[in-house]
Amino acid sequence: MLRTIRSKMIFAFAVSLFSVLVLAVFHLGSLSTLRERYLISERVEDLQNDILEVRRFEKNFLLYHDVSSLREGLDYLDEVDRLAGGLTGGMAHELGEKAYREFLNDLEAYRTALSRLSERGKPTPEETEAVRTKGKALTDFATRLLSAKRARIHETIRQSLALPFAFVGVFLAVTIAVVALVSTRVLRPLALLRETTRRVGDGDFRPVALRSDLSDEISGLMGAFNRMAHQIEVNQEDLLQARKMAALGTFTAGVAHELNNPLNNIALTADALREDYAETLDADGRELVDDITGQADRAADIVRNLLDFSRTERPPLVLLDPAEVVRSSLNLVKNQIQAAGVCLETEYAPRLPAIRGDMRSLQQVLVNIVQNAAQATPPGGVVRVETCLGRDAGHIRINVADTGPGIAPSVREHIFEPFFTTKGVGKGTGLGLAVAYSLVKRHGGRIEVECPEGGGAVFTVRLPVAPSATSEDAPEQGTS
Repeated sequence: MLRTIRSKMIFAFAVSLFSVLVLAVFHLGSLSTLRERYLISERVEDLQNDILEVRRFEKNFLLYHDVSSLREGLDYLDEVDRLAGGLTGGMAHELGEKAYREFLNDLEAYRTALSRLSERGKPTPEETEAVRTKGKALTDFATRLLSAKRARIHETIRQSLALPFAFVGVFLAVTIAVVALVSTRVLRPLALLRETTRRVGDGDFRPVALRSDLSDEISGLMGAFNRMAHQIEVNQEDLLQARKMAALGTFTAGVAHELNNPLNNIALTADALREDYAETLDADGRELVDDITGQADRAADIVRNLLDFSRTERPPLVLLDPAEVVRSSLNLVKNQIQAAGVCLETEYAPRLPAIRGDMRSLQQVLVNIVQNAAQATPPGGVVRVETCLGRDAGHIRINVADTGPGIAPSVREHIFEPFFTTKGVGKGTGLGLAVAYSLVKRHGGRIEVECPEGGGAVFTVRLPVAPSATSEDAPEQGTS
């Protein structure tokens, strides 16, 4: 339920807020109770004072036989009745129902005795003792009631004084919980992440260990960091490979340039032999000279491929019609395809947007791919070339499919690596697809290869649409 740090912190603060609200309600209730008990205590104190006033008039009567004192005492006794009526529930609650009933009986008996004395004037010793006894009982009851009420007030004050400590306790508990949460779920993982970042900077790409039972924000961050570290490791390997290829390209460029002049001399010498000694050369001699010329031309092709592979300069890019690029490329190899007994099918999507590229480079890419497809297709097979708009409408797709035996997965992994070839010795340099891959990348695109279950292979060249191009930039093409 509470799996994220955010939810846990919200829960902790919600509990804290709820606790504070509960304590605040208790505090307000305690203050209200204190106020109520204080007001009751004032009425009880008034009750006690009125009883004492009645006793004072009782004393004056007993000492001086002044009947008017009794009448004033009876007036105060009426006030005692009124106050006692307002304190009925409180008196029974504090001192018990029995004590409260005795107080009412004593109050009534005391009133009766004072009324009788006010009529007769002179009391007997027995009446004097009875009046004093009842008066003392009333005074004792009022004193005990006032003491009980004051004790209640003191208890409420103690409770009110304890509430601030409860506030502090709740605050400390929530603070400790939040600090523990931040320490265990934030600070420690961040320290581990900082250490791992340092290791990554030193070239150690081991991932951060993740707990499978956690799915909070820090775990998500650590998972993203692991993916980033893995991608950095992959990119570093790609960078090292690119540096190796750059060094290899520089080396092959130097070798190609060094070989170019001797090859030209060999070709020129063979041509001179053929022309100067045309009459004296027999058939075997002419065959040897032709073989020299053929091998020199083959070596020149290899040198050209090496130069293409090692070329770093980027030709100027212009707006091109994808269909025209494909058509012109197929014109360069259609005779070879026909000679191989392979059927060529083409399909051009209408009104494709223009691409930005170099015509010669793209022709070289397509010629290499189509030649490989034709060589992999048995006589009577089909090589199909089609152009279409990519799903994201930001790329043009050029698909080259053949009906050959397909490509093994182990071969597909290395198919775009330089000097990798499955052809026999002397039949291929392994640079054709590597050069094509490099040229397509320079155009901001990519090459993909797939092998359907039914056999054959499909090479897909993806090239980005020119930023300013629209579907009206290219003329509509048909299907052949």
